[in-house]
Amino acid sequence: MKYHLLTLGCQMNKSDSERVSAVLEEMGYAPVENEEEANLLGILACSVRQKSIDKVYSKIHKWNKAKNHRHLITFVSGCVLPADREKFLKLFDMVFQMGELPKLPDMIRQYGVGNGMNFNLPNGATDDSKKDETFNPVELNGEPVKKSLKGTLLAPGAIKPFWNIKPQYQSSFEAYIPIQNGCDKFCTFCAVPYTRGREISRPSEDILNEFENLLDQGYKVITLLGQNVNSYGKDKNGDEISFAELLELIGKKGMEKNADAWVYFTSPHPRDMTNDVIDVIATYPVLANQIHLPLQSGDDKVLIKMNRNHNVAKFREIVEYIREKLPTATLFTDIIVGFTGETDDQFDNTVKAINEFAFNMAYIAKYSPRPGATSYKWDDDVPNETKKERLHTLTSHLKKHTAAYNKSLYGQKLKVLVTGYDAKKQCLSALTEGRINIRIPLDEPGWVGEFKEVVVSGYTDFSLEGLPEAIREHAI
Repeated sequence: MKYHLLTLGCQMNKSDSERVSAVLEEMGYAPVENEEEANLLGILACSVRQKSIDKVYSKIHKWNKAKNHRHLITFVSGCVLPADREKFLKLFDMVFQMGELPKLPDMIRQYGVGNGMNFNLPNGATDDSKKDETFNPVELNGEPVKKSLKGTLLAPGAIKPFWNIKPQYQSSFEAYIPIQNGCDKFCTFCAVPYTRGREISRPSEDILNEFENLLDQGYKVITLLGQNVNSYGKDKNGDEISFAELLELIGKKGMEKNADAWVYFTSPHPRDMTNDVIDVIATYPVLANQIHLPLQSGDDKVLIKMNRNHNVAKFREIVEYIREKLPTATLFTDIIVGFTGETDDQFDNTVKAINEFAFNMAYIAKYSPRPGATSYKWDDDVPNETKKERLHTLTSHLKKHTAAYNKSLYGQKLKVLVTGYDAKKQCLSALTEGRINIRIPLDEPGWVGEFKEVVVSGYTDFSLEGLPEAIREHAI
């Protein structure tokens, strides 16, 4: 029995896929890269981006055609809007939310019987349902999957059984730890509150246990995940520690174990970014000097329309404190161009912000209305051609700052984590602590997953090149 899992979207979906894999492999399934070899095909979808949803439809139409000549079971989960879920119910065998993942073996067992397939069950369970060859549709939230779901969100706490599943980590040196799920911010452009529900924090004891286990296994990079990581604990009304306190406990644990690792977190919200978070990062070496802080727009009126609940002045205060306390930290951001009603002058303010804050990386996206989000009801009145022009303009300004920063690193010795090979399989790929890509023109398979020291020997707008000091000196 083999499965193929396609994961779309953000790091949260990638982390979720590790728990999905754990459940499937406990059932006796083996992962395969080639979907043609699989009996079970699944997708972790992302309703936040239309391009990702288009991929889902493309795949399921292909898979349903394949059912004409081989037995297949299909499922979809992840970040799925109610409107998309309604459509998926007619196309996939199973549609479920992440909080319902523990039920997946029972769902598969029922579909397996219907298709005359035989499944190994976890923990020595027996499949009494094989006595009845009548197909019974799988139920989610009390409704058969073939009936229409109303898109209701999981009740608070329903995600906890999912967190209790031990993940099947996809890497031996990089790992994700989910610390929070959902979002209470309701940015007008965003569908996440409607796909993942309201914010709920994972118990800090469980997070710390998972973190310690990863350190004991020698993991080099660990990323704390949440839709708004720095609002961690606020949903507990004082019964849980704050995000800064969680980071401090992680920092102390790293010191106790003399851990050679980098800990990151994503994504924070400027509204909840407090000075004590920055102070903690500055105190503990295991907490990496890199901050991803989404700006979204450099214009205050656009930020109000986006319901971001911060302005550029607030963002400036945070950046100034980061520069003061973490002078070597890199700063990443997210920006949307062409949001509903964005004028040329408002876009110019975003250009000014890019130049003022000199980000090391900005993930720039053209605004795309998503069903469920508040702004979906508004006119998408910025022409696509204008959005493209603004994206290119913003990217050209960003390049000036990324290139200048990368040039400043020329000749410096840096500690890097080797993550694999480049696309052509000719050079090693690595990341600095600030998550700047660095190319190492060597073929050393044993370096993958290890920290190495290199001297920066070249740079481009968005990346570096480096060599071990002895090799570079010999080359010179």
